Amino acid sequence: MRDNRLVNLSFAILTSIILALSSCVQKSSQKTIIVKLDVGSLDSVQTVGIRGEDKPLSWDYDMELKPAVKDSLYTVVFSLVTGYKFTEVKFTVNGQFELQEKDNRRIFFTDLDTTIYEAIFDINSK
Repeated sequence: MRDNRLVNLSFAILTSIILALSSCVQKSSQKTIIVKLDVGSLDSVQTVGIRGEDKPLSWDYDMELKPAVKDSLYTVVFSLVTGYKFTEVKFTVNGQFELQEKDNRRIFFTDLDTTIYEAIFDINSK
């Protein structure tokens, strides 16, 4: 009888642990982000980039944005796989980070597969 109680207790504890761990796992999905960055207020723009924490982004190097309207609007499209509702990024112009000593930007994903994010360099509209 005592062995049965021990087995039942062990089973209950193991089941609770499995349920707790499995509820922490978030469903991952692929998200495509279209970024549009306005740099029209800046002079001498040579390069425009984006950095962030989720691959294919990195905090160590720029993903290059291409000019849609020279010296004014730059764009990039990339995809990532995530279980989160947002990713954090900052933009660079000529290798210099925006929003120095300020929080990173957060790109919140829509429920759709594609999110369009529009920003103005060095202005965080939150």
